[in-house]
Amino acid sequence: MTTRMRRQVERRLPVLVLLLALAPVACADGAAPGERPPYAVPDTLDLPETNYYAIETPLGRMVVRLADETPLHRDNFKRLVAEGTLDSTLFHRVIDGFMIQGGDPGSRDDNPFNDGQGGPGYTVPAEFHETLFHRRGALAAARQGDLANPDRASSGSQFYIVQGQVFPDSTLDEIEEQLRMQIPDPDFAFSAEARRLYTTEGGYPPLDAMYTVFGQVVEGFDVLDRIAGSRTPRLMQQPARREVLDRPLQDVWMVVRPLPGYTPPAPTATDG
Repeated sequence: MTTRMRRQVERRLPVLVLLLALAPVACADGAAPGERPPYAVPDTLDLPETNYYAIETPLGRMVVRLADETPLHRDNFKRLVAEGTLDSTLFHRVIDGFMIQGGDPGSRDDNPFNDGQGGPGYTVPAEFHETLFHRRGALAAARQGDLANPDRASSGSQFYIVQGQVFPDSTLDEIEEQLRMQIPDPDFAFSAEARRLYTTEGGYPPLDAMYTVFGQVVEGFDVLDRIAGSRTPRLMQQPARREVLDRPLQDVWMVVRPLPGYTPPAPTATDG
């Protein structure tokens, strides 16, 4: 890895909790077009069998598939949706070439400076699985950093979706070495499939085995890109407090719903 590449990777490594952002679509829950929908808790907490969920935003719809390999995170996400916990929250942190983050109930209020600090009052134990990694479109759980959270337990509601970038094999070799020390696991290595995807479709490998991946975008990669490219103070080179440097200047809210009977589109070279 060149010095420039190393600095780019280090600059993009998250230090504290990761958060999300969103996009335009048909509004839900009685909101007028373009308006942020109201927050409402449904009467039932029945968890649907489907693992497919739509994330509707002002910028369009993304569909994610939850992973059975991470049952604690899968069922927690289903419960959050059934409770309405994620509805009308914001994608409050977006970084082009990295990820979009959201799911903080505190992002519903009028104080942008507390976004990313809230949750439902509990964490979820880490669930790392070798087949789930930070490829483009990966759905993963935000968390506090290792010093405050050595078990790497996930936030109860905050999540992020990886946009990422393409990494050459030589850079992956360097990241492997870093992860062997950080995890720590002297035998850690990217799988052949992970290397194939990181060098073709892209992703963000420095987070592997550090943050729990529990799902994958199957539809709406163009929406992911639009959200990641939202205007933020950092992107527009505008002065701002650190807490809101990566917050979209226009709110990107979300409404999340299960999709029983959904059939995913055939994968393409772009969508993975």
